[in-house]
Amino acid sequence: MGVRSAGPPRRREHLDWLRGVAVLLMIDAHLFDSWTRFPDRDTRAFGIAMIIGGAGTTLFLFLAGVAVALSAASKLRRTGDMDAAARAVAWRGLEIFALALVFRVQAFLLGWSHRWLDLLKVDILNVMGPSIAVAALLWRLGSSARNRALIFAIATAATAVLTPLIRTLPPGWLPQPLYAYIVPVPGLTNFVFFPWMALVFAGACVGVLIDAGQTSETDLLMHRRLAAGGAIVSVAAFAASYLPTAFAGSHFWTTSPAYLFLRSGLTTFAIAASHAWVRSWGTAAHWSPLTQLGRTSLFIYWIHVELVYGLISRPWHRALTLFEALLAYVIFCVVMLACSIAKERIARRFTRPVGAGAAGIAALSAAPVPTRSPPSGE
Repeated sequence: MGVRSAGPPRRREHLDWLRGVAVLLMIDAHLFDSWTRFPDRDTRAFGIAMIIGGAGTTLFLFLAGVAVALSAASKLRRTGDMDAAARAVAWRGLEIFALALVFRVQAFLLGWSHRWLDLLKVDILNVMGPSIAVAALLWRLGSSARNRALIFAIATAATAVLTPLIRTLPPGWLPQPLYAYIVPVPGLTNFVFFPWMALVFAGACVGVLIDAGQTSETDLLMHRRLAAGGAIVSVAAFAASYLPTAFAGSHFWTTSPAYLFLRSGLTTFAIAASHAWVRSWGTAAHWSPLTQLGRTSLFIYWIHVELVYGLISRPWHRALTLFEALLAYVIFCVVMLACSIAKERIARRFTRPVGAGAAGIAALSAAPVPTRSPPSGE
C-alpha cells in the first residue's frame, strides 16, 4: 500500500490486514477446539494454540470500535450532518445484532439442536452489535476529535471498573435471557457486555485518533504516537496486574481492569505495527491474502463456524491428533481464502466497488470470534 502525499490511503489497508490476522486466529480457536482429540487436548501445544486463537476476539471487537469512529467521521465529511453520521453507524450496529439472531436460528436448524434455549444463546455478535450502536451515540456527544477521544476513554475505563461489580449482581433481577447479556450464565452465555463492550469503546478512541491523520505526514505521526501509547499502556497494565486488586471477586483473566487495558494497549500497538508493515510495501499495487481475508471477515465467519462445528465435519469432531489438526488448519485456511476471492468476484458483478466514503462502514462488517464453547476469559 502506498501512502499518498496528498492524503491518507483511500482505504486503510493496514486495518484490513490486521483483521485478516484476526480471521486466522478465529479459525485457529475453532478448528483446534472442535477437531482435536481428547488425549491431545491436555498437551501444552494445544493450550498455546487456544491462547493464541483467543486473541482474535480482542482484535475483532477493538477493530469494530475503530471502524465506528472512521465510519462516522467519513459520513460527517460527506454530509456535514452529525446526527445522520451517528445514526448510520448505530443502524449498522443494530443490523449486526439482527444478524446474530439469524445466525442462532441457522445454527439451531443446521445443527439439529434439541434445546430451544440455544436460540437465545449470547455470542459475540449479540454483544458487538449493540456495543457499536452505543459507541455511535457516544461519538455523537463529542464536538471535536479531542472531546470524542476523551468520551471513549472515560467509557472504556467506566466499563472496566464496573465489570467486577456487575458480576456480583444476583440472578433473578432480570429474566434469564437478558441476565445472560450482563452476567455469564452456563450454557447460555459465551460473551457479555461487561467487559467486552469496553474493547469497542477503546477501539473507537483509537479510531478517532487515526481519523485525525488526514495527510500522509500526520497519519504517520499519529501511528507512531499510537505505538508509543500502546506500549506504555501495556507495560503499565501489566505492572498493575501484580498489585492488590481494589475489587472484590475480580479475576485477572475475566474481570480485571488491568487485563482489559493490557489487551487494549497491545492491540493499539498492533495497529501501529500493521501500519508500518503495510506502509513498507511501497506505492506499487500489492495483493495480500491477509488483506483479502480481512475485507470479507464477516462472510468467512458466517460460513466457517458451521463447517468447523456443524454436521458436515462431524467425522472429524474430537478425532484428529494435534498434528493432523494443524494440517487441517492450513488446508482450511486456503479453502477460506478461495471462498473469500470467489465471494468478492461474484459481488463485483452485482454491486459497485466500495469507495473511499464507504470504506469505514464496510469495516463494520468485521467478523468476531464466535464460539460454541466458552472462550478464554469467560
